[in-house]
Amino acid sequence: MEQFIVTGGKTLKGEIKVSGSKNMALKAFVAACLTDEEVVIENIPLISDLYVMADIIKDLGGKVKIEDHRVIIKVDKIKKTRVLLDKAVLVRTSFLFMAPLLSRVGKAEIPNPGGCRIGARPIDRIIKGIEKMGTNAVYDSDDGYFYFRVKNKLRPIVYKFDKNTHTGTETLMLSSVLVKGKTVLKNAAEEPEIDDLINLLNKMGASIKRVSKREIVINGVKKLHGVKFAIPPDRNETVTLAVAAIITKGDVKIKDITTRGLDEFLKMLLKAGGGIEIQKNGIRFFYKNRLKPTNITTSFYPGFMTDWQGPWLILMTQTEGTSIIHETVYENRFSYIQELQKMGSKIELFNPKVKNPEKFYNFNYEDNRPEYKHAAKIIGPIKLHNAAINISDLRAGATLVLASLAARGKSIIFGVEHLDRGYEQFEKRLNLLGADIRRVKD
Repeated sequence: MEQFIVTGGKTLKGEIKVSGSKNMALKAFVAACLTDEEVVIENIPLISDLYVMADIIKDLGGKVKIEDHRVIIKVDKIKKTRVLLDKAVLVRTSFLFMAPLLSRVGKAEIPNPGGCRIGARPIDRIIKGIEKMGTNAVYDSDDGYFYFRVKNKLRPIVYKFDKNTHTGTETLMLSSVLVKGKTVLKNAAEEPEIDDLINLLNKMGASIKRVSKREIVINGVKKLHGVKFAIPPDRNETVTLAVAAIITKGDVKIKDITTRGLDEFLKMLLKAGGGIEIQKNGIRFFYKNRLKPTNITTSFYPGFMTDWQGPWLILMTQTEGTSIIHETVYENRFSYIQELQKMGSKIELFNPKVKNPEKFYNFNYEDNRPEYKHAAKIIGPIKLHNAAINISDLRAGATLVLASLAARGKSIIFGVEHLDRGYEQFEKRLNLLGADIRRVKD
């Protein structure tokens, strides 16, 4: 196990590039398994989740060759239909392997998905759709596996998701591309990564079109072919680095990015008094003056992304006044607050009064518990101080690193393996901007 030693109070300055999108890269690995031809994916982030996905593909019978930030995947024949338990529990995207397995072999054995512990992240929205397509799905609580079998053949469907689901949209889309006929997904997720996956699949020979903001039509094709595809920049890493620049009263240019997918963040950052300069080859983020408090409610795209609430909360600790963050996507995503309280933050968790919470919240409300709090009141400005803190999940890890950068003194951060799941050489890249972070073994 490893830990970070972070000496806070350093001003971040300079230029940096963000990695390729984690959320898109992992889905691209699954898409590559839908064809027996070679798929080349460029600009991949070298993160631990990606290596786990590579191991799963190899075990299923595919070949994976990673060269720097480029991977070559070729799955001539799927030789197994059971996804390794020890790998699947590490990354939630493993559940999407049901799509190529069902499409090419007709059966799949997939463990209950792993990944970050930030809420129930229900998969019932996926199961209902895949069953409607003509698949029998059985969960065995003894071994923790879902057993999927195509009854006759996969069939096209018209399916409306009860609530927004990024993963559900991707899974049914991937499962439908080789199904004869027209599949229609209603109330489909709008995130840019969904459209990036559509772009990749269409380059492979699929016929997919977003006919309206929340409706996707898939006309099945007989076969997909190989392709070369570049992963776009990671929106979450962009937000993390932008906040890092401002909370350290610094000035950082993120190269080779655009405003795509960032509109809500940029709007709120301007409202908070952060400095933004949109340039031809990137965006500059810088500290201007005193920051102002804001109230935000997380939501699915095009709203304020739930993955941004942690970094935003750190930013709000440095404002003059009281801010509110209302989390509506996951039922239990404030577990990192107790770590911030060790650093002197003034944060109160509470449950706002909401009319019809079953409809208002995007999570399955039956997964809610009395002890879960859905909103945070942040009182600023606070001079954060050093502490020994623990990372519980990927995004909480980035949040705690940001807090340590803004704090006085040396902080010790345990559980950095969570960060490695989604941020490539995070400490080294921050150090290039002027941070002081050392990775040491326990």
